[in-house]
Amino acid sequence: MRILLTIAAVLLIAMGAIWALQGLSIIGGSFMVGQTRWLYIGLLTIVIGACLLFFVQRR
Repeated sequence: MRILLTIAAVLLIAMGAIWALQGLSIIGGSFMVGQTRWLYIGLLTIVIGACLLFFVQRR
């Protein structure tokens, strides 16, 4: 179970980073480019993934 939660946390962090970079117009090719809403959604997703990773590794 710990491995699955670790994988989920890393995927959340990666997805959040992609969304945040698209929101900042650094990565293109999507409807999310240049919209600051996706920057905030990406940052929130990164924080959730980091918290999950922290609690899974702490156990």
